[in-house]
Amino acid sequence: MTGFAKPVNALSAEELEAEFFDWPRWALPKQLAPPGDWTTWLLMGGRGSGKTRAGAEWVRSLARDGIGPIALVGETMKEAVEIMVRGDSGILSVHPDEERPVLRGNNRLIWPNGVEGAVMTASDPERFRGPQFAAAWCDEAAKWPNAEAAFDQLQFGLRLGEHPRQLVTTTPRPTKLIKRLLADPQTAVVRMATVENKAQLAPNFLEAVVARYRGTVLGRQELDGELIEDRPDALWQRGLFRPAEAGADGRIVVAVDPPVTGHARSDACGIVIAGRCGEGAVVLEDATLKRAAPLTWARRAVAAFHAHRADAIVVEVNQGGDLVTQMIAQVDANVPVRPVRATRGKWLRAEPVAAYYGRGLVTHAPGLTALEDELCAFGPDGKADGHSPDRVDALVWALTDLLVDGTRPRVRGL
Repeated sequence: MTGFAKPVNALSAEELEAEFFDWPRWALPKQLAPPGDWTTWLLMGGRGSGKTRAGAEWVRSLARDGIGPIALVGETMKEAVEIMVRGDSGILSVHPDEERPVLRGNNRLIWPNGVEGAVMTASDPERFRGPQFAAAWCDEAAKWPNAEAAFDQLQFGLRLGEHPRQLVTTTPRPTKLIKRLLADPQTAVVRMATVENKAQLAPNFLEAVVARYRGTVLGRQELDGELIEDRPDALWQRGLFRPAEAGADGRIVVAVDPPVTGHARSDACGIVIAGRCGEGAVVLEDATLKRAAPLTWARRAVAAFHAHRADAIVVEVNQGGDLVTQMIAQVDANVPVRPVRATRGKWLRAEPVAAYYGRGLVTHAPGLTALEDELCAFGPDGKADGHSPDRVDALVWALTDLLVDGTRPRVRGL
């Protein structure tokens, strides 16, 4: 006998299907919506802990009860469709045939009872203007670009029905949005570790991956679902970021860390604008572009140069050589360009810049969340969360020019 009312081999096909799709029977307690009068259910979990399944099943329960429209928000449209909707634990997989919605045009789900879901990307906050929703499922919100702007715009549209609610499923990171949700009394916080869902995971994953990273900072975040405030081995800690009380009163530079190529797998093009302010500097803007062709990022850099009335564009030429400066000249030949070449590793170049933060000599203008997150994720391996730290590189070039090398006399624009 099993936990069923009768042996499995005695169940009909219809009974087996009913058991299979009886989510409360199989779910871990933490995968079910918490009790209480919450507005946001924040489900923070490790990799493979069952966050996506919990989100898909919650959406299924809403649709079954006729609650809609429902916003389904991922970091990108591709991730929203491939993980939240079509994934192995996604919405289409958790419905029996007679309840399963139809995906139309990759951005609209329609259930048989008429409930609709809108598949959306968090990378374009303006897309949230106009639509109205009764509920929302936000996946991997700690990874969203412009997370606070996207989340705020979503809140304005979450206004239908008797009790609009949202579920946020994410691997925790100490972003401003996640910290804000944690501090909100209307948030029900649930934490799940990867090992709690071991019955659904391959044994070799637990033996190899979990064993390897257990107890490490990365493992505590990615497997245990802990919110790690700061990397203990990072050059930057969040307490070092001071809000700017004044603008630049001296030289201003636009620093560019170009990827040269602009295909889908290219690194981002780091573009950071900073200026002298008293004895230190103020970081004015992060204009970084993702997957940008050379001419695209050159135009962005030149536009930033003119918008901030900068003195020069400082650009790394290690990989692109003359092509890098030629791109900028093609956009505006009158813009002064100062090529720089890296002769030391990223960590060594960043150390003197981080020291200025430690002395309280660098301030940040508002809106630099993505840059601050990358600074705090920048480790001794020269990467940030396993990726090229393009924003960090651009910042380091800007502040090196203004502060580290700033004691050398310069002629404006040279």
